[in-house]
Amino acid sequence: MEPIDIGLWVTGGMLLMVVCGMRVAFAAGLAGLIGLVWIFWAKQGYNPERFGKALTVSVKVAGQVPHSKVASQALSLIPTFILIGYLAYYAGLTKAIFTAAKRWIAWLPGGLAVATVFATAGFAAVSGASVATSAVFARIAIPEMLEAGYNKRFAAGVVAAGGTLASLIPPSAILVIYAIIVEQDVGKLLLAGFIPGAFSAVIYALLIVGIAVVFKTVGPPVTGFTWRERFASLPPAMPIVLVVLIIICFVYNPFGDQAWGTPTEGGAIGAFIVFLYALKEGMRWQQFKSALLETAKLTVMIFTIIWGVLIYVRFLGFADLPGAFSDWITSLNMAPLTILICILLAYAVLGMFMDAIGMLLLTLPVVYPAVMALNGGEAVSAADSAFGMNGTMCAIWFGILVVKMAEFCLITPPIGLNCFVVAGVRPDLSVQDVFRGVMPFFLADAVTIALLVAFPGIVLFLPSLAG
Repeated sequence: MEPIDIGLWVTGGMLLMVVCGMRVAFAAGLAGLIGLVWIFWAKQGYNPERFGKALTVSVKVAGQVPHSKVASQALSLIPTFILIGYLAYYAGLTKAIFTAAKRWIAWLPGGLAVATVFATAGFAAVSGASVATSAVFARIAIPEMLEAGYNKRFAAGVVAAGGTLASLIPPSAILVIYAIIVEQDVGKLLLAGFIPGAFSAVIYALLIVGIAVVFKTVGPPVTGFTWRERFASLPPAMPIVLVVLIIICFVYNPFGDQAWGTPTEGGAIGAFIVFLYALKEGMRWQQFKSALLETAKLTVMIFTIIWGVLIYVRFLGFADLPGAFSDWITSLNMAPLTILICILLAYAVLGMFMDAIGMLLLTLPVVYPAVMALNGGEAVSAADSAFGMNGTMCAIWFGILVVKMAEFCLITPPIGLNCFVVAGVRPDLSVQDVFRGVMPFFLADAVTIALLVAFPGIVLFLPSLAG
């Protein structure tokens, strides 16, 4: 049996394990190990006496590859960004930013919901974890919307959809993982997420206002805040702005030609600033301990997925499945843009059955080389490319598109993780209520993705400034 055939059989088995309920990390790691043993044993002509040697070599490969990839400075971003989010919660910054958004925006039709979206976007800029964002605002924003007379399904849908913005707005753990997998610059990818993330928040806000105007009982406006109260709400939210500016300056120095440091250093300094502010606001030892433990749990979960998938990715390299898929994609008699749209639609379907990080880690080793081949290769110039951009910019653009698709997957049934989190935090809401509440946001996400595909400049403006 040829290596490609082995690759197809093992990949099919892995997908079957995932559909049957096995965690992506374990399904990918097991499939990768089995595939490595199969390929090495096939090279020995399936000699029973050589099986032990094939197994030994496979175990060594499976043990070495994950460590060599994970032990990198770039991935150290993930725990620092997650820690910022948990410390910000215990420092009261989530409540502060929601209060500020509420006092300035709540007078609009659906204003509290719009304030929730912009508050989740602001919290996402110091968190980077969608699940944590949804959980926090399910406690803070939903009670206030229900008290103001909002439809409970609509309120739950707003929080679940708003939480997805943390996947795109830096510091984003998924963007960092994408950069590691495709070997692109982490700083440029983080920069690229700012404008599309803000753009997504604006699209959500316009949708909410439109719904509230048409269905007046869904989200009534809230008035009565004085200008003094509005301006008084700004200073408590300023630490979030400070952390965002620090991260931007460490990724891309707007005041000079050289960055102040690495994104990892920016994340660490941001976490330290939020830590000092949390101490000032009275954070107790038990709260600090909880922030560290939750950060460790989420980091271990993400790294475990990465370890398992990297074993599978190593197997794919031996099976040459990415190269075969790239050759097949480029041989199709279709426009490159049409093929790209089909790939994005496939992500929408996959997202119904897989978590966002696992889906990207499993598919990118195969899909990314195919997209780059469609554009003309890694070294192609903008003039000769299919999408009108060089290889680096194409990698950044595609990264933002697939991460936006990952956002979409966080709210799609049957395993939309954000919906389950909101329902878990709010016992008065069922998962079905939350899924019904997020349905209008599918349209907003579709519009956002279409505009990002049609106008790549939205994504590439800031990375182009970085050079």
